[in-house]
Parts: sequence; structure tokens; C-alpha cells
Amino acid sequence: MYAVIRAGGKQYRVAPGDVIRVEKLATGTDGQVEFPEILAVSGGEGQIGKPQSGARVVGQLVEEGRGAKILVFHYKRKKQYKKLRGHRQSFTAVRITEIAFDGQSFKAPELAKKEPKVKKAAATEEHEAEAETTKGSAKKKPAPKKAAKKSASKKRKKK
Repeated sequence: MYAVIRAGGKQYRVAPGDVIRVEKLATGTDGQVEFPEILAVSGGEGQIGKPQSGARVVGQLVEEGRGAKILVFHYKRKKQYKKLRGHRQSFTAVRITEIAFDGQSFKAPELAKKEPKVKKAAATEEHEAEAETTKGSAKKKPAPKKAAKKSASKKRKKK
């Protein structure tokens, strides 16, 4: 099951569960994105057709950011003309959650929710407790001193 959509002047072949990077999109409050331009839909292997008016592709906002910097350099020889400009294109990463057409609906499997990381305050308390228990047995040794660099002066050969 896949669909071909148009977003930001480019065409993308998407399936439920795919994550695509499209040009910057305006999203709603809930992070849902619906792609209005669907060019083709396929229900199975070897089947492809133009979608009817009821076809829809829905995605979930994953990330917004800017791509890598592209340098644009203009140069004209013998004219002392040089110009260097940089550009970073904004993007929106979208995970395709559902493709629906002709009464059929194909949904992506739910992602497991990540557990929040332990806060630093709780982590430092655990570290301090460990340090108190091993305080008497382990002492830090001073770092060894570095030797001074010797100047290597080479004798010049006489001609």
C-alpha cells in the first residue's frame, strides 16, 4: 500500500509508517498534517490508479528544523568580483500515519512511547550516595608531571 503525494513542489512516494522531509509546512495545534494533493494510490502489488475525491493521506509532525548549509559562490574572472552566500532550507519531518481511499484505510503501527530521561538532580543524588560508600577505600592519585620539552637544535653542515 502506497500513495504518491505532492508537497512543496516535489512528489513523494509514501507508505504508512514512512518518515519524509518536506518543505516547511504550517501545522495545526495537534500536529496532524493532511496532504491535499494525492496523485496516485496503490492498494496492492501491481495495482495503481488515480484517487477519487475520498482519498486522503494523513501524517503526524515529527520534527521541524533546517537542513545543512549550501554555499553559493559567484565569481567573475579578471573583474575582482567574488560573492559568497549561504542558504539553509527549512524542513518539516512528517510520519505518515494513514492512507485511506475507496472505503479502505491503511494505518501505521503505533510507536512505543519513550520513557522520560532521569532528571539530573536525581542522578546526582545517586552519584553522591555511591561516593559516600566508597569514600574511604578509594583515594585519587595525583596526575604524573609532564617532562619539559627539550629544544632540538640541529647543527648546520659546513660547506
